[in-house]
Amino acid sequence: MTLHLPGANGTLRAYEPRTEPLAPTPGAPFTSRTVFSAAHVVADPYADTTPDSPAAVDWDATLAFRRHLWAHGLGVAEAMDTAQRGMGLDWAGAAELIRRSAAEAKAAGGRIACGVGTDQLTDGPATLAEVRAAYEEQLAVVEESGAQAILMASRALAATARGPEDYLEVYGHLLRQTTEPVILHWLGPMFDPALAGYWGASGLDAATDTFLDVIAAHPDKVDGIKVSLLDARREVDLRRRLPKGVRCYTGDDFHYPELIAGDEQGFSHALLGIFDPLGPLAAEAVRVLDTGDTDGFRALLDPTVELSRHLFQTPTRFYKTGVVFLAWLAGHQTHFTMVGGLQSARSLPHLARAYELADRLGLFPDPKLAEDRMRTLLHLYGVTP
Repeated sequence: MTLHLPGANGTLRAYEPRTEPLAPTPGAPFTSRTVFSAAHVVADPYADTTPDSPAAVDWDATLAFRRHLWAHGLGVAEAMDTAQRGMGLDWAGAAELIRRSAAEAKAAGGRIACGVGTDQLTDGPATLAEVRAAYEEQLAVVEESGAQAILMASRALAATARGPEDYLEVYGHLLRQTTEPVILHWLGPMFDPALAGYWGASGLDAATDTFLDVIAAHPDKVDGIKVSLLDARREVDLRRRLPKGVRCYTGDDFHYPELIAGDEQGFSHALLGIFDPLGPLAAEAVRVLDTGDTDGFRALLDPTVELSRHLFQTPTRFYKTGVVFLAWLAGHQTHFTMVGGLQSARSLPHLARAYELADRLGLFPDPKLAEDRMRTLLHLYGVTP
């Protein structure tokens, strides 16, 4: 049946939903790339909360979604910004998420890496010593859980640091004490405005030099870097300057097919929020790439970029709303509710376009279920043909 979807100009357009999904199936482990999907959390829809309340999480549904990603061969990047760290999920909730997901990963035989930050510092400006201690507390939780650590960019450090030397001191202090190599995460201000000027410089060239200085001082403690700047050329230049053995995990949700495919001088692995809704299709594409078929890989993944660019459009930090919306349409959760009330962060026309693009890609295991849920949302908003 035809759906009438609202556009940004207030008009309705007719759309004929797809009737068959692509239905990719799990296959062999990846051999050519290491691929993580950052994963969202599922809110408890029955919790009596407010946007300022601690997150109420549906743990069964949250962990089931991680098993879905592991079943397709993807690693899980846990407690990252996709899980609404700092946008509904506080450190207490993140710590529980890390412990539960790491235990689930052991049971499922899945790969997991978890975010380490300083978001327990909520009482105003912090000293460098307090920033170090906050990082250490979170690093201990992740390492004790048996997961790999991802050292995330810190709002508190960005607010406190006086220049590059403070970043070198804090990161050097942490890397000297990690038990296993970590992933360093550089999240740009388009994802979090509070991270503007990270690495002690407003210009990206100077910031990149400091970032590389941190790695060069401790190359044996850095498994790789995760770069989320939405600048493909800068990522390519950066990965070519990395010490041997340090990997680049693309976090570029605009240019991921070309960056993962690579060139004659190298390629990027992946740690992406867009692989939350794209999980099975992304996994199938990487297995094609494992055979050496770059064209086949691009043929599968290039058509997904339009959806990704739509979800991550400005304000980029609200991409989580579209991610959770698609998880609801796909049947991974029974509701479209988010911690912090973030389901309200995108408009109905935005969500309608996300549905259309995802449906055209065949992302919904049950297209009829997705259509029915989209129709329910339209009725809720008062849209009638």
